Amino acid sequence: MIDLTHLTLTFPDGDGVVTAVDDVSLTVAAGTAAGITGPSGSGKSSLLALASTLIAPDTGTVSIDGVDATGLDLAARTELRRSRIGLVFQQANLLPSLTAVEQLQVMNELTTSRSRRPARAAVRTRAMDLLDAVGLAEHAGKRPAQLSGGQRQRVNVARALMNDPAVLVVDEPTSALDRERSAQIIDLILELTARYDTATLLVTHETRILPRMDSAWQMVDGRLGAMTPAQLADVAA
Repeated sequence: MIDLTHLTLTFPDGDGVVTAVDDVSLTVAAGTAAGITGPSGSGKSSLLALASTLIAPDTGTVSIDGVDATGLDLAARTELRRSRIGLVFQQANLLPSLTAVEQLQVMNELTTSRSRRPARAAVRTRAMDLLDAVGLAEHAGKRPAQLSGGQRQRVNVARALMNDPAVLVVDEPTSALDRERSAQIIDLILELTARYDTATLLVTHETRILPRMDSAWQMVDGRLGAMTPAQLADVAA
């Protein structure tokens, strides 16, 4: 579960400040997905940065799987993010020299201390299971240049799940894909959210997908509000 409580984030702007996130509260339970939309500059990216513990709020708390991240020092916050938060970026950002399965395996090297790492065979099994879950088991040995855009994004999603995170933070996962591949990626994220019991927070400009989320929210000028049934009906039309 992820629990955001009364989050505020400001940035200096000349002689004043800009409020990027304005008293935002949101809870996403395990096994559910919350979709957030809003115009550019509304604070969505800032909210994701707070939710993923990349930056600390001015006020409020971010709780990840029962742990108050805002009460941790930088090192502990980094460890929490590496072990309990999966990040899916707009671009897959895969390493060109690594195969699909190696993209996942390397996450184990980056996110756990040497003494706590599972055996390499177990890591490979986990990686192959996730590639199978995203429909890419037969492409495990291919490098990014040999994969389509949709396939690279599937690897991106699988990689985010490699260390069994409690929370999945997803930033515009379909921005570089066509409509058909976009639908496939959203289907995949929703399926894996339920299968792996993650709490998924997804930001998107594609409002037509919002009715498929367990909850849908709109961010305007730093403030977050639940979308009404009428609004969801409009975007689904």
